[in-house]
Amino acid sequence: MASFSAQPVVAVLGPTNTGKTHLAIERMCGHSSGMIGFPLRLLAREVYDRVVAIKGKERVALITGEEKLLPPNAQYYLTTAESMPLSGGLLPDGVNKDARDFAFVALDEAQLGTDPERGHVFTDRLLRARGREETMILGSEALRPMIRALVRDAEIIGRPRFSTLTYAGATKLSRLPPRSAIVAFSAEEVYAVAEMLRRLRGGAAVVMGALSPRTRNAQVAMFQAGEVDYLVATDAIGMGLNMDVSHVAFASLRKFDGRRARRLTISEMAQIAGRAGRHQRDGTFGTLALEGGSSARFEDEEVDAIEGHVFPPIDHLYWREGQPSLASLDALIADLERRPDRPVLRAAPQAIDLAVLKRLADEDWVRERARGQRMIGRLWTACGLPDFRKTGPEPHSRLVARIFRHLSEGTGHLPVSWFADELARLDSVQGDVETLADRIAGVRTWAYIAHRADWLADPDTWAERTRTLEEKLSDALHQRLTQRFVDRRTSVLMRDLGAKGGDLLLPVKVDEEGIVTVDGEAIGRLIGFRFKADHLARHTDMKRLMAAAERRLGVELASRARQLAADEDGQFSLATDVGRPVAIFWRGDVVARLEKGRTLLTPRIRLHRALDTLSAADRTGVEQRLATWLEGRIQRELKPLARYLEAARDPACPPSLRALLSPLAEAGGIIARDTIDSAIEHLDREGRSRAERLDVKLGTIDVYSPTLLKPEPTRWRIALFAAAEDQLMPELPVPGAVSMTTPADRETCEAMVRAGFRALGAQMLRVDLVERLARFAHDARSGRTPFTPDPGLATSLGLRHPSFAQLMLALGFRAANAGESDSWVWKGKREPRKERAHRPGNAFGALADLYPTTLPRNAAR
Repeated sequence: MASFSAQPVVAVLGPTNTGKTHLAIERMCGHSSGMIGFPLRLLAREVYDRVVAIKGKERVALITGEEKLLPPNAQYYLTTAESMPLSGGLLPDGVNKDARDFAFVALDEAQLGTDPERGHVFTDRLLRARGREETMILGSEALRPMIRALVRDAEIIGRPRFSTLTYAGATKLSRLPPRSAIVAFSAEEVYAVAEMLRRLRGGAAVVMGALSPRTRNAQVAMFQAGEVDYLVATDAIGMGLNMDVSHVAFASLRKFDGRRARRLTISEMAQIAGRAGRHQRDGTFGTLALEGGSSARFEDEEVDAIEGHVFPPIDHLYWREGQPSLASLDALIADLERRPDRPVLRAAPQAIDLAVLKRLADEDWVRERARGQRMIGRLWTACGLPDFRKTGPEPHSRLVARIFRHLSEGTGHLPVSWFADELARLDSVQGDVETLADRIAGVRTWAYIAHRADWLADPDTWAERTRTLEEKLSDALHQRLTQRFVDRRTSVLMRDLGAKGGDLLLPVKVDEEGIVTVDGEAIGRLIGFRFKADHLARHTDMKRLMAAAERRLGVELASRARQLAADEDGQFSLATDVGRPVAIFWRGDVVARLEKGRTLLTPRIRLHRALDTLSAADRTGVEQRLATWLEGRIQRELKPLARYLEAARDPACPPSLRALLSPLAEAGGIIARDTIDSAIEHLDREGRSRAERLDVKLGTIDVYSPTLLKPEPTRWRIALFAAAEDQLMPELPVPGAVSMTTPADRETCEAMVRAGFRALGAQMLRVDLVERLARFAHDARSGRTPFTPDPGLATSLGLRHPSFAQLMLALGFRAANAGESDSWVWKGKREPRKERAHRPGNAFGALADLYPTTLPRNAAR
């Protein structure tokens, strides 16, 4: 692991789902101040909420074009790339007055420097945005050549994807698996797909970059809560927005990029496809199979590149002068059109702000007023107003011209009456989805204006007015989207499931995919033993259909119970999803949960409530089969633990060894040595040899089983502890990890200790590596002569200096010189002070009983 703080610039590169943004948040929160620039307002808002939860609202700022939350004592800034308050130069959005020095600065999705429209902004931030103590650049692995060429002192760190991404081919809309996201590249296409999903699957949530954060969050919350199983989105989903998606289906592989319709690049495909699979849960991607054979299709080389995360290296970035001269209007334009002097940089295509500036520069009245640096800067800031409504350069330049006319005369403020009239015109919740979306785009324009500190006489009041109006329209848009694209009949169908009817002759069938049909009409799906009503049901007498299905499903459920009882071991699995109860799955669906049993290795199996309708005989058969499978897997995955318990109960086993094995088994195979020191002291040579044969490692600090440190035994041990304590499944260490940051919460920290990690201050190190470092330290010393350990091994394990010092102290070493921790001397572990025996009848001995025989470890001496 890299020592981030020792490097001026660190580039963390890798595909999606590698934890890059999470790492940047952790690093920033570890500094006294920090700033992260994001590609989207939605993403900046999402991370702002996360940092507020960590640091508190009064210490965190959010700055985007249309939103500015800036507490007086803000230390941590979450912004869009365009709004990053950099020192030096004038930013088009006018937030330069907030420029300040940050200890930590990060830029997310830096590969967007290749975007013809916004790329020059990301390139400028990559070249100029620097933290006082640490700078982090996040992006795709394809960005590596550009980092080498432009930021030569940067340390580049590659991060692998946490989960596997697999191509699943083309899938019909009616066959899409639950938790799927369908990606389209126009609002019209998004709406069309969402409408089809409403008819076929009961509905979908909709996410587009043009939505306000409030609307987007409401739609995502609906998807995350399981109210709908599908999400239809634009390519905005590819920019780090985190959702629980298992499959991504492309409705198209072509997009209009503002200039022409073109096929997506492999990097763009991978960025979007990578949203499938979250953390260590694998994901799939494919295309949407449309009627008529006109479906999009991946080429074989594209599939191989996406699955292998291998993309063509970026050979250029777009650039535009980030600190243009304000000496004159012509000098400003000349600087903005100046070509770069580095071969890997290309002049950015003319953006709309420059197009508007050049149009206005042709007006005599503009040149007459734009004199002096202050007024030229004011004109350039006005040209930076984004074209939220996508009206084009000509109509947009007329709006900017009117704004600049007001800014350059009288008090330099926009007329309140004009501003108020425009807001009043937009203040209506009537209309369809498209109308409301267009109104929100209009409000964003005026919100942007309201957040310029010197454009209005009372900017705070109008910023609040625009925020209130945007929230009002956003709520209305969410309601319209839900009404248009979500069918709420599922809850009605489930309530009707128990309705009684008189027709017992309707045929009920369950196909291979679990689709339940009554008289040929699909009414739901049987997933394992759980029935889920389907939005496809359109029969006029829904209650009769549901009642008939309930009566007939009993036969199918009994058949499945017998199938489960006779099934092979490979069809069962232990589900250990973080934050959920530990469960047993059969053929991919939950059938039981684990609860506290007699011992750690004998948890109680509680069948899922969906199996309550089974007969007693069928339930017994299911329970016995699950118990047999569970016992076999525990014996296989946790064999050392089972042997410890067996030996601890064996009367023939020496008492000293039983005293060691019993607490070790109760602790799950890993225990601190100092808690069982007395048992170890009483072990003779034969006892130690027998313990070693039982896979017991008597370490310097910990006693453990090396076998139980492997990923799968670790998962089972943590799962059994969660079941034994009636807790939800905690987070697991990354497979193969040897060190990590010490978790802030007690539950996760305790889980990591049980997994085999020892806390060393701000970091944790796996116990077998602790022993390796201990051996190296002892091999390097010569008696009690001061020595300097080789830091190479600790560094290779990702252990930073303060944590290494904690380890040395725990091993019994002390710093040779006060205040220094490079040179160490062996002192030995401190033995607890032994209590002296008092002579009978000694009055002073009786008096000593009134005082503690040992001082607390941290007491003053």
